[in-house]
Amino acid sequence: MLMRGGTSKGAFFLTEDLPPDPGRRDELLLQVMGSPDPRQIDGVGGAHPLTTKVAVVGTSPREDVDLEYLFLQVSVDRPEVSDRQNCGNMLAAVGPFAVERGLLGRREGKVSVRILMENTGRMAVATFPVSDGAPVYAGDTEISGVPGSAAGIVIEFEDIAGSSTGALLPTGEVSNQVDGVEVTLVDNGMPVVVLPASEVGVTGYEGCDELEANQGLREKLETIRIAAGPMMNLGDVTHATGPKLTLVSPPREGGALSTRTFIPHRCHQAIGVLGAVSVATACLLPGSAAAGLADITPGSDIVRLEHPTGSFDATVRLGPGPGLEVRGAGIVRTARKLMDGVVFPRTYR
Repeated sequence: MLMRGGTSKGAFFLTEDLPPDPGRRDELLLQVMGSPDPRQIDGVGGAHPLTTKVAVVGTSPREDVDLEYLFLQVSVDRPEVSDRQNCGNMLAAVGPFAVERGLLGRREGKVSVRILMENTGRMAVATFPVSDGAPVYAGDTEISGVPGSAAGIVIEFEDIAGSSTGALLPTGEVSNQVDGVEVTLVDNGMPVVVLPASEVGVTGYEGCDELEANQGLREKLETIRIAAGPMMNLGDVTHATGPKLTLVSPPREGGALSTRTFIPHRCHQAIGVLGAVSVATACLLPGSAAAGLADITPGSDIVRLEHPTGSFDATVRLGPGPGLEVRGAGIVRTARKLMDGVVFPRTYR
């Protein structure tokens, strides 16, 4: 089934329908998506990392888990499939997909499901509407980067701080110097290198095409990313899709912060869900690379992040006192079923 989840799009599979061996599974998915090829002309991929994603969904033997969700990022122009990170946008469509496939039994009304994000072993609770046994996709919730409106899907994350790196601040510091640039290395669901745009010679208000065309900037960002990998307990990230990098600047459209995110080599037209939670967290940490640029409403848990196609509201609740305890994080997304059928890889019988 092809589905849109948030501002991403990809193929959803039942766990039982894919080969259990990761190597065979990845080979199949590369064929299905048409990778490696910049146009993905011989597959169903969308020729961009945001539209070349895969979700693998199944039930769970655990009593406290309704669904298990494995996210796989298929590379567009390389024969690579990565399971080293979560995707919060695709997560938004997991519950509706499970209802479509009959994994949850008969449910009605506002349905809440507990989802184990297998990539990091952490939990999320997704709440979405169901009517007459089918997901409700129509609604009045609008999210930047997606035309029109759809039914809102509320996602609450549980204990996601340090889910990929082992700590909210993997270096133990709010601010670090990497290749001569001030950065904050933060992981509240997604490892992100947060850095002021001005420190790498741009304003942070440029469009994605202009930023991607800046070869000097891209080389600088890649140097920082590779250096940050070991500092974030991620090891050699040369061929990995993380950590992400977010350039931050003072807000211009009434939000808390302006952002431009690289994922890691293409500029995101919006900002990823879990990446947004990590960046929002950095905004709330005094002394971080983002805090001095952010315009935060006192007493509010909502951090509005401006991005190239609009804004994204992330909710982050920090514990009281001087510690860095994260009490909770949540977002609102939408999703929609696009197509249900049979896909044919290049090699099939």
